[in-house]
Amino acid sequence: MTTILVTGGTGTLGRRVTQRLRADGHEVRVLSRRAQPYAVDLRAGTEGLDAALAGVETVVHCASSPRGGDERAAGHLIAAARRAGVGHLAHISIVGVDRVPFGYYRSKLAVERLVEASGLGWTVLRATQFHDLLVTLLSGLAKPPVLLVPAGVPDQPVEVTEVADRLAELALAAPAGRVPDMGGPQIRSLDSLAHAYLKATGHRRPVARVPLFGATYRAFRAGGHLAPEGAVGKVTFDEYVGRRFGGAGA
Repeated sequence: MTTILVTGGTGTLGRRVTQRLRADGHEVRVLSRRAQPYAVDLRAGTEGLDAALAGVETVVHCASSPRGGDERAAGHLIAAARRAGVGHLAHISIVGVDRVPFGYYRSKLAVERLVEASGLGWTVLRATQFHDLLVTLLSGLAKPPVLLVPAGVPDQPVEVTEVADRLAELALAAPAGRVPDMGGPQIRSLDSLAHAYLKATGHRRPVARVPLFGATYRAFRAGGHLAPEGAVGKVTFDEYVGRRFGGAGA
């Protein structure tokens, strides 16, 4: 049995990684800002972090926030992991962080570089956007009478439980460095995905494609966030929304 610390263990991915590791019989400590007994704000400092890492062999780093602070949090975690003698740091990142000049992606790439230079055994898995995230985006876009999506942008959403299974598998193995990217089974246009969401939820909205401008938009249009060679996911977006919304649009 391995003692594993999962940062962000109450989040969308971390919760599922924790469940998978515990189901396999491992002792898992959940670290987040409010999860007792290991309530630690990695961005704020290291209070409580040494105690959380005592005796831990592997850390799975899922904690992240688009509001900023990821680099500072990673720095605190890595320093404490070195003090504790952690043997393996497994980190989840995003496909395209080195190709899409988006602020959050730049931060994720900086964290990858910190992990690589940490002196610890490390593994980094990049995944495409989760189905959940795409639904959150589309639900917001669907509030006005017309659902507007960026023109010409493809996406490759992946099922979060499949990513959790892969990340847990990697965490239990030897450090592997940067492993192949993981993506969903289909690459589709955003307007196609929007129509699938509307059908599943029973909402009736016209979908309009809107051209945007700038380097970030061009990079997304060019598919910098896609992993066509890593289309190993099994669950399609249609299957996900059909299951989540119970065929509301049938």
